[in-house]
Amino acid sequence: MENRYNLEDLRKVSKRKDLMDIAAKKGINIKKVLRNLRYEEELKLLQAELVNFQRWVSRKKLRVAILFEGRDAAGKGGSIKRFTEHLNPRSMRVVALSKPTEVETGQWYFRRYIKELPNPGEIVFFDRSWYNRAVVEPVMGFCNKAQYDKFMVQVPEFEHMLYEDGVILIKFWFSISKEEQSKRFQSRLENPLKKWKFSPVDKKGQELWDKYSHYKEQMFSKTHTTFSPWIIVKTNQKRVARLESIRYVLSRFNYTGHTRSKTSILPDPNVILRYYRHMEQIDI
Repeated sequence: MENRYNLEDLRKVSKRKDLMDIAAKKGINIKKVLRNLRYEEELKLLQAELVNFQRWVSRKKLRVAILFEGRDAAGKGGSIKRFTEHLNPRSMRVVALSKPTEVETGQWYFRRYIKELPNPGEIVFFDRSWYNRAVVEPVMGFCNKAQYDKFMVQVPEFEHMLYEDGVILIKFWFSISKEEQSKRFQSRLENPLKKWKFSPVDKKGQELWDKYSHYKEQMFSKTHTTFSPWIIVKTNQKRVARLESIRYVLSRFNYTGHTRSKTSILPDPNVILRYYRHMEQIDI
């Protein structure tokens, strides 16, 4: 018996149950297919909630900034894509700033980020943020000690000003294990469509893993505050991380229609955790 679908099988199919019946008859393993279908269905329901949430933000003239931080290959870009793919681009932006220009280098560090903060009724997704200076820059030698120390003193004050001015700031740290990061780097190198994502900095990330861990913990201890906490997302299972990070954002707001959601908007506490000093992390 052939352990796969053929063209004749697919012509007979009109609903999912037909596919499952054929699979049972032929001994086809469809666990992965069903898992993918469940993920796609759940994602679609959550994205519909994001559309409702965006309308509410726009109507209420709120300013929402969501920061995605984490090591390379932790899944920040993939999650942002799932957050944004069905949102109205008129009241949503993705910000991924490149290396500072010579002029920007001579300005107050936060200035170029201030220009990108959300306007009333807008949601802005930061694919990396001012926290480059907390981890990536000191690890890679892109800033000196004086610049780093000044940043670490100023950032809580900066975020408190944002809080007092009404900007709603959500800070995600996407946490990935060293082994999983290595697997994803290898996958990028083997995929011609993803090779562009791999850079010498990525390779350095594995070599300097412990140094990254040190600066990451310094960042948490000095910038995790009651008004601007760090939210840790375990991302070894990237699809789970995408769904749960969306749930977390939705759960933060009492938006119109949230009680009529067709799926849970409460995040899994085993995947989404508010930072605390002695928590178990997978990217130490």
